[in-house]
Amino acid sequence: MVRKTITIYNHSGLHLRPAGQVCQKAQEYPCRVEMVVGEKHFNLKSVLSVLSAQITTSTEIDLICDGPAEERAMEELTLFLGENLDGQ
Repeated sequence: MVRKTITIYNHSGLHLRPAGQVCQKAQEYPCRVEMVVGEKHFNLKSVLSVLSAQITTSTEIDLICDGPAEERAMEELTLFLGENLDGQ
């Protein structure tokens, strides 16, 4: 299991479009992928779960990947969250 704290910088947070993009990206990996906000865990492969987290700009989340390809998933999802969602 790998865990990393990242900050969401998208000016609108994770609303429907970026939440869908993140979920599609997370589904590419055979491992469990979730985010932790406060004490609550959210499945990063589920749009409804991501939306229910109500992530706004500058929110810190803990990204957790556990299972096959967890290191690759962590690296690529961290880049995806930081680069592809900026400014949407």
